[in-house]
Order: sequence, then structure tokens, then C-alpha cells
Amino acid sequence: MSEMRRDPVLNYRPGAESELPLEPGETVSDVFGPDLRRYWMDHLVLGGLGAVLVSAVLIWLGKLDQVLVAVIAILVGMALRALYFRSEAFARRWQLTDRRLIGPQGRQVMLLEIETVRALMGDVQIVTKAGDKHLIRHLAEAAPVMAAIEAARAARARSRR
Repeated sequence: MSEMRRDPVLNYRPGAESELPLEPGETVSDVFGPDLRRYWMDHLVLGGLGAVLVSAVLIWLGKLDQVLVAVIAILVGMALRALYFRSEAFARRWQLTDRRLIGPQGRQVMLLEIETVRALMGDVQIVTKAGDKHLIRHLAEAAPVMAAIEAARAARARSRR
């Protein structure tokens, strides 16, 4: 009889338990976590965009009597989604060390492997030289996070010479 192995995706635990441990001598210089105000604003904007798009489609289809119900359903749905995923979103953090960027669920990006750091609608996207993409979401401000990552990458490049 063949052995069934547990899928590692089922081992996910939000929070510090899902992060990789620090290496000997590695120091954390900054920690990036989600901002409550930004979290709710992101969901409000997403709900607003959805309501506008669905309203436009319903008006185009000539179903004016359904627009109000659709808008209310979308806004309530987005609010419930935000409440449901809030604890998971706020358990995720990214740690910037002198060697790498450590993320949730065992993600890591070595500083010298970072190709691009850019703002993506207020979040920060990191693209590696291999093409892997990571997103640091719901930040209060993207610019300081980008500057910290760029500075750490530059410092790591200088120390490796």
C-alpha cells in the first residue's frame, strides 16, 4: 500500500511560526506590517470599483431596477471579506535584515537577488532576478519601505565587495 503524505500547504500557520528563523549573526533592521486604516481603505476602494463596474453593466443591460441591490450586495460582501481575512492579513509581516527580506509562509528574498522594488497601488512589489514576485500589502506608505529595502540592498552590495 502506498504512503499518503500530507500536503505542506496544510501546515500554514499565520504569524511568527510561519517565518524562517534568523541565521547566526543576522540582525533585523526593520519590520513591515499592514496598516489598519490602509487595509480598510483598500477594501473600500475595491468594493467601490466593483460597484461602479457592476452598475455600468446592469445599466448597459437595461436592468436599472437591480443596480441598488447589486451595489449593496457588493459593498456588504467586501465588508464581510475584510472582516473574515483581517486576522490572517495582520498576522503577516516582512522582516528586513542585513542579508535578506524574510516574509510570511517561509518566503525569503536575498537582498542581492532583488532586481526591482516598486510601488504597486500603494503596496510594494519585489521582483527577483529569477522573476519571482513578492508583494508587501496594506502598507501605510510605500515610499519609506522601498527606500529601506533599496538602502539595505546597497549596503549588502558594498559589504560583499
